[in-house]
Amino acid sequence: MAEKIVMKTPLVEMDGDEMTRILWKMIKDELLLPFIDLKTEYYDLGLKHRNETDDQVTVDSANATKKYGVAVKCATITPNAARVKEYDLKEMWKSPNGTIRSILDGTVFRAPIMVKGIEPCVRNWEKPITLARHAYGDVYKNVEIKVPGAGKGYLVFEGEDGTVQKELIQEFKGAGILQGIHNTDKSISSFARSCFNYALDQKQDVWFATKDTISKKYDHNFKDIFQEIFDNEYKEKFEQAGITYFYTLIDDAVARVMKAKGGFIWACKNYDGDVMSDMVSSAFGSLAMMTSVLVSPEGVYEYEAAHGTVQRHYYKHLAGEETSTNSVATIFAWTGALRKRGELDGTKELCDFADRLEAATIATIESGRMTKDLALITSLKDVTVLNSEAFIKEIRKTLEA
Repeated sequence: MAEKIVMKTPLVEMDGDEMTRILWKMIKDELLLPFIDLKTEYYDLGLKHRNETDDQVTVDSANATKKYGVAVKCATITPNAARVKEYDLKEMWKSPNGTIRSILDGTVFRAPIMVKGIEPCVRNWEKPITLARHAYGDVYKNVEIKVPGAGKGYLVFEGEDGTVQKELIQEFKGAGILQGIHNTDKSISSFARSCFNYALDQKQDVWFATKDTISKKYDHNFKDIFQEIFDNEYKEKFEQAGITYFYTLIDDAVARVMKAKGGFIWACKNYDGDVMSDMVSSAFGSLAMMTSVLVSPEGVYEYEAAHGTVQRHYYKHLAGEETSTNSVATIFAWTGALRKRGELDGTKELCDFADRLEAATIATIESGRMTKDLALITSLKDVTVLNSEAFIKEIRKTLEA
């Protein structure tokens, strides 16, 4: 056995829930621990432990990520009423991802993992499209009123200095609805810097799109802040890196994306990013074949799988039945974090190992050995469907070869 790769600085390791938690241990046992002297600061973000700590463990893990600069996270449960009952929770705890995003002030970047035999629905997409989603405000922090009948709806701002701005939204003749949304210049600036930093990191162009022709103040503010930060802080860096930034309207962007070859970062406001990331991931093949990284403007990175905890498979697993769960996104969360750790610490062996493990994962699938979800959509002939553990073991064989 070759000597294990030594790590200089720990990673923050956030364990999770259900089937992904089972896969997490398998990946560590089979693909990481035999090859790396793995150093992690461990946080258990499983729902049971979050409940025991009143969710303090989530806050602690995010603060540790700020300290060490790189984290890797397993999929976690965001509880609904059924989960409160099932896990006997003290309360309906918030989404851990939401808590971590808010503490790190980060932007989520998601990109498909491309393999031969899983072809995108859009014929001309040759390279991955990375979706950068602003993770604050807009409709996700809205305030709504169901208007009962005739009357006037206003938008009002009262300044701390006593000044008042008031705009009539609508004079209602009958029942209707009202909605107020907001964002902050601070959050938009963080979003812009995260996008530009990630573009330099990946050596890819950035597209940004809103609807400033209709929303002349709200959306226009996003456009202006992006342009100002780009011109003052990033223009020269982008020229040196040979990449570009351009702004366009969201409808124009959608049309262009469909005709593009891929290989760029598409930055979207919160709702647009929510919708478009699902469209892009689905059109590329599978949510289980996506990388997802949260990047803060300070250059802190948190890698995770872009999918849920695979509850249905977990219940089968508990019943002693065989499952064929796709672990690719979780493997790539680990490789992303290990590569970034290696880059920041100047540990080339760690970066090389991450590259090899990704190549081995892709080669295993391209050789026709895959989980059931991929077997259902592949164009490869005579494939071998493997169970959850066997798939990880086949990747190890490929890696060792």
